Amino acid sequence: MASGIRDKVAIVGMGCTRFGERWDADAADLIVEAFQEAVEDAGIGPEEIQAAWLGTCFEEVHLGKSGIPLAQALKLPGIPVTRVENFCATGTEAFRGACYAVASGACDIALALGVEKLKDTGYGGLPGFDTAMGTLNRFILPAFTAPGGFALMATRYFAEHGISPDEGKAALARISVKSHRAGAMNPKAHLRTEITPEQVLQAPIVAWPLGLFDCCGVSDGAAAAIVTTPEIARSLRPDPVRVKALQIAATSGEELYTTNWDGTHLPTTARAAARACEEAGVRSPRDEIGVLEVHDCFSITELVTYEDLGISPRGRAIRDVNDGLFELEGAIPCQPDGGLKCFGHPIGASGIRMIYEVYKQLQHRAGPRQVKDPKLGLTHNLGGIPLFSVCSIGIFGL
Repeated sequence: MASGIRDKVAIVGMGCTRFGERWDADAADLIVEAFQEAVEDAGIGPEEIQAAWLGTCFEEVHLGKSGIPLAQALKLPGIPVTRVENFCATGTEAFRGACYAVASGACDIALALGVEKLKDTGYGGLPGFDTAMGTLNRFILPAFTAPGGFALMATRYFAEHGISPDEGKAALARISVKSHRAGAMNPKAHLRTEITPEQVLQAPIVAWPLGLFDCCGVSDGAAAAIVTTPEIARSLRPDPVRVKALQIAATSGEELYTTNWDGTHLPTTARAAARACEEAGVRSPRDEIGVLEVHDCFSITELVTYEDLGISPRGRAIRDVNDGLFELEGAIPCQPDGGLKCFGHPIGASGIRMIYEVYKQLQHRAGPRQVKDPKLGLTHNLGGIPLFSVCSIGIFGL
């Protein structure tokens, strides 16, 4: 019977570029920047990497659809390099490939790297997907947008749980304020300015009830992870971070094509989270998870994710937000690096960037953002839109 990869793989080095409008660098430059930090952190040479995975979504315009650009940028000596894409969950998908290779015994040391140069696409938001998602938008929901879809989730959530618009918007504002406060302390973040609840509530509306500060921005960036066996990891550093679980769930179409979904949560997140907790041996996420990095593309996404992860009861996440549970000083800090709100969302890089922060937090190397003694950290990387999504969950510990 399958037992998963719990404690079969350890992260021994990670790197992350500064995210932002990186007009100074092309994708290859960002790849090198993230990789150099990762190998220095791991204390190994590039020649010790035996296989690599490249995660990128739109960068194929410049890099093509193969793994060759990663091999070229890093001068990897003829090793296998695989390019993957899975909507906004692309970064964690690359990480999953590297981890599975080590867990299977196919290689001892593997690299996962995600990169994206969204600013170069010329779009104010995400470019259109020439995939099933693009077909969905063009022919079934031609006026559908990501902000519009998540705004519908917010209004449905408010209605379903008897939350007034003012109460709901105030809670969403608190989520954004929390993330910007953390991002202001992070030199790698794109946006590093604290904001107030009043600024959030008075900001221009993008899709009601979501305003400007409820939505993540567009940026460039890259992040890298080097994984190996626990035995090799212990020989390289005293504090390797073990992979406790990696799970992914993709939509079966039920959200769009059936009446089983109420529009207030993401079934893919709930399913991936349940399987990840089972794999990691986590019985009570609320009591055992010490730090969170979730896919806060919109403030409402973060709110419903608390419930899909099993941390807040259905309909009660707003109470936990107002009680400060997810603040930097709270019991379960969420987005201690600033999240997508402050980093933006270069698709291929975001999932590994989240792991980078959890890695630093578990090793107590997060500087002024350090949370209090976390034992387990969880990352949540979501792709698509509420009615058409893919979600990956990672749980990590020392």
